[in-house]
Amino acid sequence: MLSPKALSRMNANPRQINLLNVVRARDSMTVEQLSEMLGVTLQTVRRDVQRLAEAGLLTRFHGGVRVPGSTIENIAHPQRESLNAEGKARIARAVAGQVPNDCSLILNIGTTTEAIAKALLHHTGLRVITNNLNVAAILSSNPACEVIVVGGVVRARDRGIVGEAAVDFIRQFKVDIALIGISGIEADGTLRDYDYREVKVAQAIIEHAREVWLAADSSKFNRPAMVEVAALSQIDRLFTDAPPPEPFPALLAEAQVRFEVSLP
Repeated sequence: MLSPKALSRMNANPRQINLLNVVRARDSMTVEQLSEMLGVTLQTVRRDVQRLAEAGLLTRFHGGVRVPGSTIENIAHPQRESLNAEGKARIARAVAGQVPNDCSLILNIGTTTEAIAKALLHHTGLRVITNNLNVAAILSSNPACEVIVVGGVVRARDRGIVGEAAVDFIRQFKVDIALIGISGIEADGTLRDYDYREVKVAQAIIEHAREVWLAADSSKFNRPAMVEVAALSQIDRLFTDAPPPEPFPALLAEAQVRFEVSLP
């Protein structure tokens, strides 16, 4: 098992991300099936599976691998933080490049929004509302940025703030841009997450923004989760790190969502 320090430094490569997405789409697969589908050797599949299993992202069984959790529980924050860190950093730079100085923002819970906060450290005149204490800690080091922290219940596992108090707080505002992350985008065009309390806050954020920008790395496509947050039609822009798989190009076009792919 990887130590916590090594786990935090894990940065899954595009092949491993692809393998993870394939298994998630089917719940379980054999090593032979993965080798054939991905066009790589059995040895490569076993090595990638071992690394992802050590990080808690997959569970191994004799001859194959399966998704460790379900639609009701997200991956732990340190694992999410390390998963596709490079892709999230590219997304963050792309988002920050489109955020103007002197505007108002809401950033919600998630490791991608935390990466965006880091990319915004050189902006000036920002007023940022957030229900993510990690985002607040990052942006509070920028003296040219005003940070407003949402009130509510602090979720210990990721320092996110949830609950009815958080919803009521956000309803006081109307910001220029909501920068949101998501746990999964399903093939029916719904954006989904795991915690009902977090979803209620995210819905309030979407309702109280003039524009909604979704930042989602490639692992989020076809990833199931229990609670519906919104539909793609409620999103104005999507930032991701790889071309969306089928059927998402058509869904995005139908919903009139502008999307930007930040390739390596």
